Amino acid sequence: MRKKEGNQVFAVIGTGRFGLAVATELLARGKYVIAVDQDQQRLKPLYDTDAEVFVINEISRESLMEAGIQEADTVVVGIGKDVENSILAALNSLELGVKNVICKVISDDHAKILRKIGADVVFPEIEIGKRTAIRLCENLAEDILPLSEEFSIIQIRTPKELDGKSVRDLRIRERFGISLIAVVKDGKANGSVGPDTVLKEDELMVLSGSNSDLRKFQNSLE
Repeated sequence: MRKKEGNQVFAVIGTGRFGLAVATELLARGKYVIAVDQDQQRLKPLYDTDAEVFVINEISRESLMEAGIQEADTVVVGIGKDVENSILAALNSLELGVKNVICKVISDDHAKILRKIGADVVFPEIEIGKRTAIRLCENLAEDILPLSEEFSIIQIRTPKELDGKSVRDLRIRERFGISLIAVVKDGKANGSVGPDTVLKEDELMVLSGSNSDLRKFQNSLE
């Protein structure tokens, strides 16, 4: 593998739904991606992309070296159900000198083992479940990103009653303690939000703040 100068290299080991989604998004953001799987069929969606694709027979140090894993800045292990191979992929990546190894996990014990060998873990299904539950409990939020137990970023469609009003008029920070950090229109975000920014009904508002303050703001719009 020939690392592109000045660009981070990401490796994805295991290209099931989770791994493929990670690889696809990284490619869309212009990142250099190595994709590795034991199943050639799972790699097919990446054949016509800029990813370096490798079919390997086993999750071994030698096979991962041949794929160039040791040159990756970050490795994402998308293997879930095969816990043994998940651990092997993480362990071999760490031993090859990769500093940042992130693994999809399916249980607390799986996570505990991976953390002990120095990997970071994500529980995709649990995180999605929590995010969905929080969103269902919010009044207007179309999407939500919990940053901690008490602080989130939410996205809401600009209510009709706020159409044409400026940020200065609304005094969102003074009244509710939250911040308008961006507006989104037609899928494009604009983070240049100031006092003179005028809100439009056909835009989305991206707000950050404590969960209680965000809820107060939403309740004020009912």
